[in-house]
Amino acid sequence: VVDDCFLCDLCYLTKCPYVPPHEWNVDFPHLMVRAKAQKFKNGDTKLRDRLITSTDTLGKFATIPVINQTVNAVNNNGIARKLLDKTLGIHPDSILPKYDSKTLAKRDKERIRQNSNAEATDRTTGKVAVFATCYGSFNEPEIGEDLIKVFEHNGLEVQLVQNTQCCGMPKLELGDLDAVARSKNVNIKILSQLVDDGWDIVAPVPSCTLMFKQELPLMYPDDADVIKVQQAMFDPFEYLILRHKADKLNTQFTTALGKISYHVACHQRVQRIGMKTREVLELIPDTEVLPIERCSGHDGTYTFKSECHDTAMKICKPVVNRVKQSGADFYTSDCAMAGHHIEAGLADGSKPIHPISLVRKAYDI
Repeated sequence: VVDDCFLCDLCYLTKCPYVPPHEWNVDFPHLMVRAKAQKFKNGDTKLRDRLITSTDTLGKFATIPVINQTVNAVNNNGIARKLLDKTLGIHPDSILPKYDSKTLAKRDKERIRQNSNAEATDRTTGKVAVFATCYGSFNEPEIGEDLIKVFEHNGLEVQLVQNTQCCGMPKLELGDLDAVARSKNVNIKILSQLVDDGWDIVAPVPSCTLMFKQELPLMYPDDADVIKVQQAMFDPFEYLILRHKADKLNTQFTTALGKISYHVACHQRVQRIGMKTREVLELIPDTEVLPIERCSGHDGTYTFKSECHDTAMKICKPVVNRVKQSGADFYTSDCAMAGHHIEAGLADGSKPIHPISLVRKAYDI
C-alpha cells in the first residue's frame, strides 16, 4: 500500500469517513508519508526514484542546449526507451516530460514589463510573484508565459521569482524529508521577503501550490515565515476569481472556446477552493465546461515506473472515457502532467491545452 499510495489525498478529502472531526482522527495520506519517510531512512528506496524526484538537477542538466536535443530524442526513441526500462525501470510507453532549453527564466528576460494599474482588493494586492516550479520552468515554460500574459492583460504587476528550488513535493512523496527541509529553507526565505514587500504568490502547478498551502505548514506549524507564505499563496484561477468578485477582472473575451472537457486535478481539489478554473472559463461567451472529478493516476512520477504504469493507466481509463464521450473541442487539466497522461490514454494524436493557455486564447493575446 505504501508503494502504491501516491498521495493524491482524495481518500482524506472525499472517501474516508474517519477524518476530523471524527474521534478516530484518521489522516491516511500522512500516515503514508511517515511510512515512506521510514523506508527512505532505512535505505529502502530505489536509485531510479531518487533520480526522477531530483527535478531541479534533471531540469538544469536536460536544458543545456546540446544535451537537450539528446534527452528529447531519447524520450521518443523506442530502443532507448526499452533500455531505460531494463536499466532504470522507466516504462517504455509512458510519456516522459520534454525539456525546453529556453527555460521560463530565459524567456522572461526578454519580457517588457508592463506598467501596472492594478488596484488592491480585500484579498489581493494586485502585485503577483510567479513561482515557476520545476515543471513550469524546464518542461513547459509556455504555460508560465501564458499565465504572465493573462495576468498582465488584467493590469496586474507580475514578476518571476528568481533563484528558487523545487517546492519539495516530489521528495515528500519519496519520504526524503531532509531534502524537503533544504528546499523549504531556500524558498521560504525568498518568498517571505516578497510577501513583506507586498507581493502575492501564484504557482502554475497545483502540487506546488498545495506544498506551500498545506504540506509545509503541517510540517512547520511554528515557523512564522512558512505561515506567512501559506496565507499569500494562490492558485492562478483562485486569484483571478478573487479579482473578478471585486470587479477587477477583464472579461472582454474575443474568442469562444466551445466545449471543454476539464479534468479537475487532485491537488487542486485538496485545496478546497472550489472549481475556480471552471468559473473563469465559463465567463468566456459560448463556452461550456464539462468537469471530470476523478484522479488521473499520474502523480508526477508514478506512471513512469515500470511496475506502476499499467495501474496508472487503469486509474486514468474512466477519465479518458469521459473525454472521449464528451465530444469536446479541447481537453485540459490544471495539472499539465495529468493532461499528458490523458493524452497517453486517448492515443489519438490529440494534445491537451492548459487552462491558462485557453484563457489566453480566449483573450486573443
